[in-house]
Amino acid sequence: MKMKKFLTASIASVALVGTTTACVTDPNTGEQKISRTAIGGIGGAGLGYLLGGIVGGKTARIVGAGIGAAAGGYVGYRMDEQIREIEEVTAGTGVDVVEGDDSFLVRFPDVTFAVNSTTISPSMRNVLDGVAQNLVDRPQSLIDVMGHTDSTGSDQYNLDLSRRRAESVANYLTSRGVSRARIETIGYGEQYPIADNTSDSGRAQNRRVEIRITPVTQDDVQQAY
Repeated sequence: MKMKKFLTASIASVALVGTTTACVTDPNTGEQKISRTAIGGIGGAGLGYLLGGIVGGKTARIVGAGIGAAAGGYVGYRMDEQIREIEEVTAGTGVDVVEGDDSFLVRFPDVTFAVNSTTISPSMRNVLDGVAQNLVDRPQSLIDVMGHTDSTGSDQYNLDLSRRRAESVANYLTSRGVSRARIETIGYGEQYPIADNTSDSGRAQNRRVEIRITPVTQDDVQQAY
């Protein structure tokens, strides 16, 4: 049976790390493996940014994006299919897909940007092209783009850099046809490390951009309108 990591809005889910294992699918083998990054988040600053609601709330975004009757009730099935498709287009690139109960993360590594830059690297543009096409093909979802940094530099600089990198990814998705009304961005700076900031490898893991994808249900649409 396929295991999933559940990002539930419950403090108990953080306490029960030993029984609710955080897993990702290895795109090269298809096997489930423990997500080092997800576990690092629990061991570091916690899952606060994941356990909360989507950025900016759902109502205005659903209406603004024109998501209507096409939204279905089979969120679990649709999300599994979408995850599988994104795993295929990101295979072998260093991108992690982290599953939740009603949303999932596409986690882009440090090499997405050059040092202190907000320009997306050519290799990651190709990956983002595939993710963007998936989002265009599956329009019944909301998208949060979240930027993170390591602890090097001042808090304010890191916060600003993380925001600008999130905006850069959001703008790129929009340029590839994803409705901007579906997207919100936020920068967390160094607030949520997923690895140890005292090592080069740990800092590299912390420098990341995550795209959280939340399918919209028919109930969400009815409440929004």
